[in-house]
Amino acid sequence: MNTPNIRFKGFTDAWEQRKLGEVSDKVTQKNQNAVINEVFTNSAEFGIISQRDFFDKDIANAENIEGYYVVEPDDFVYNPRISTTAPFGPIKRNKLGRTGAMSPLYYVFRLHDIDLSYLEWFFQTTCWHAFMRINGNSGARADRFAITDGVFAEMPICIPQDIEEQRKIGEYFHNIDNLITLHQRKCDSLKQVKKYMLQKMFPKQGEKVPEIRFAGFTDDWEQRKFEDYYKMCSGYAFKYQDYQENGVKLINGESIQHGYIDDSNMNFLPESFREEYPAFLLKEGDIVVGLNRPITNGNLKIARLTREYSNSLLYQRAGKIEYKTKIDKKFSFVMLSNEILNYTLKDAVGSDQPFISTSKLNKWPVTLPKSLEEQKKIGAYFSNLDNLITLHQRKSDSLKQVKKYMLQNMFPQK
Repeated sequence: MNTPNIRFKGFTDAWEQRKLGEVSDKVTQKNQNAVINEVFTNSAEFGIISQRDFFDKDIANAENIEGYYVVEPDDFVYNPRISTTAPFGPIKRNKLGRTGAMSPLYYVFRLHDIDLSYLEWFFQTTCWHAFMRINGNSGARADRFAITDGVFAEMPICIPQDIEEQRKIGEYFHNIDNLITLHQRKCDSLKQVKKYMLQKMFPKQGEKVPEIRFAGFTDDWEQRKFEDYYKMCSGYAFKYQDYQENGVKLINGESIQHGYIDDSNMNFLPESFREEYPAFLLKEGDIVVGLNRPITNGNLKIARLTREYSNSLLYQRAGKIEYKTKIDKKFSFVMLSNEILNYTLKDAVGSDQPFISTSKLNKWPVTLPKSLEEQKKIGAYFSNLDNLITLHQRKSDSLKQVKKYMLQNMFPQK
């Protein structure tokens, strides 16, 4: 197929196939100039190609980089180091705006007669993988993919005949990447704000008031035991034989993640179980906690159920928070996320497979504002923060899916 599934309006010509060696020249300039060598060696920004971010800063401490290839801005580099995401090694463009150097293990090439951005995105597709699979091999090292320079230059490249179409494709993916970066940075920034405010809007150990409060609240917070305010109720040991393909969702410790429910491996029970096991029925807004192995990646397995999980059932080794007095639920989720995490890090039972003991948790001290209105304001503040974080993360994830789809459809697939 010589044309892609999706094209910009106004372009109808068939694409042409060229060899990589016809639109590029292999860079053979070596770092043999003493002045250049001194600049490279003493520059904190200088380094060698890496899969992660193109340049690995550690090489700045190398004693001898003579014989390394000089990499100019906009040069392309093939890194033979393989990974699960780059089975033949990645091909990257030097967009750092500076000159560097790299080991002769890598293939450096400089383009001509083709739009740089277009080819940059071409190498993020799998269009060139079949050629590599046929013409290369794993080489002497298991972590590298070997292909000779001469064969590499024979790689077929599908190119729009119109340079304007090449530019539009490059610009399109550049804009998508910028939007992904924008939303991800906003998400990360909001997470930092949340982390900071969690430290400032709750009293430090041994203190009775937080550093930052909403206007109008001056009373000391009160400290009581967990069991004075809450009760942790465990789920039921439903039988595996009762599972079915659909029906009532079963929330277990594995599906509970930090702030959300992972339903990728959800189990289901018969609809009649809602009436048979009402004590284990969940509703929107309930706080659920993974009791077994409660921490993953440093985060507590705790979530507040959204509407789609209302009327689900709770499995054993997972817990639900019940309230003994009137406390704001949004505030409770924020406060308990921290306090149960602190408890788990200090007093959870077992080391290899820690388990939250509800009897021990009952004695854990928690500190709350006396004013329900202050609780509501704090709960709403962090709930809004979480909503913004989720919004930007979903937008970023959605754009990544769009990018993936368009990479598959804006380039001809062989």
